[in-house]
Parts: sequence; structure tokens; C-alpha cells
Amino acid sequence: MQYTDRYRSPLGDILLAADELGLTGLWFEGQKYFACGLDDAHQAGSVPALETATRWLDAYFSGQEPTVSVPLHFTDTPFQNEVWALLCTIPYGQTRSYGEIARQLAARRGMARLSARAVGSAVGRNRISLLVPCHRVVGTNGALTGYAGGLERKAALLALESAGQEPPSTR
Repeated sequence: MQYTDRYRSPLGDILLAADELGLTGLWFEGQKYFACGLDDAHQAGSVPALETATRWLDAYFSGQEPTVSVPLHFTDTPFQNEVWALLCTIPYGQTRSYGEIARQLAARRGMARLSARAVGSAVGRNRISLLVPCHRVVGTNGALTGYAGGLERKAALLALESAGQEPPSTR
């Protein structure tokens, strides 16, 4: 069973979803793939992962690097789950390119190379925004490309992390 809660952020309302194992979703209202993977039988409620995620978001949007650890429960393809786990290793305030992630994943798998486009597709389908920091993935030469929550939000999130101050509202 999945449980949901809402969170009001400076960048728009957020829908959170979790089950007994951990957070399964975090989406900005209206983003691409909004609530993708959310069980039809979900219900509003509270589980420890939702409470912990709220504390994480409070710290994050106050301009601090969150120190609380939120349990995550990936429920997609093994490839997507592997890419998302790799995204979790990108440090706060830093970015990586799709190509860098593809090379890192290829090395882990003992492969000569892996398609940056395949990585990009998995990054774009990330169901746990912010905590799985897909906003920290950029194009070649640091270009801001693709973000299901919108490029304005991506820029605001990166600015928040680099400046340590609350982002302006995009409304």
C-alpha cells in the first residue's frame, strides 16, 4: 500500500508517496510523468518515510544540505534503479553530465561504453525528484537540459545548492 502527503515548497506544491519500505515518489505538481507509478489504491496517510522526507525538504528549502537520511524504495526496471542509485552519489551543490554518468555506469558493469541517451531516458523517468537528484545532471559543458519539473525549477534548485539561500518563487 502506498500512502501520500503534500508539501508546499517555494517552487510549487509537491506530492510525496511512500510505502512501508521507503519513499516511492516525489513529484512537483504538473511536472512531466506526475504521479507515475502511484498505486490506484493509494491513500493519504503517514508512514515514517513521509515524515522523514518532510524534514529533509524543510532543511533543503531552507538552504541547508539535509543531513537526515530518507529511505528510498525504487520500484522500476533494474537499469532505471541502477541509474537512480548512481544519481544519489552526486554530492550536494555539484553536477555531473549524462556522459559522465554513462561512463561511470559502464565501468561498474565492465562495459566499454554505455549510451548517454539511455542514461538520459532513465534520469528523465526518475520518480523521486530532489532526493534522487536528477536536477544535478546537466548536458555537455554544463548546459541545462531536460528536467521533468521544468528548466526554471532546475535552475532554481541548482542556484539554491550553490548559493545556500532560498530560491525565488517561479509562480
